[in-house]
Amino acid sequence: MRTVTCLLSALLLLAPAAQAFGAGQKSDKQTPIEKIKIQVAKVGVGEKAKATITTRDGAKIKGYVSQAGDDDFVMRDRKTSAPTTIRYADVAKVERNQGHSIANIVLISIGAGAAIVLASIYFAIARNER
Repeated sequence: MRTVTCLLSALLLLAPAAQAFGAGQKSDKQTPIEKIKIQVAKVGVGEKAKATITTRDGAKIKGYVSQAGDDDFVMRDRKTSAPTTIRYADVAKVERNQGHSIANIVLISIGAGAAIVLASIYFAIARNER
């Protein structure tokens, strides 16, 4: 009876680890083109879908995604609105441009607050030394 209890306990302890190991392995592998399509789809379509696309030949295209098709998508320049059609197969990297993240805004605010506090202390000390 004690052996059965030990085996069941070990099975219960190792089951989550086995599930996590099995979940990490995907049976259906995505091609690089499918990954690029997914990344472009996550960026979205429209003037708020800003991105920087790096092609396989090293060129960087900044703008927003105006159209997305099965084989290619159209990037428009932010300033000139000139369209550039890019094949998914030609893309090496997709970067979203969302502006400042919340973490950056918090760090900037903390830095500005610390600068104000230090300036206040400096001026208080300078005023007391007169």
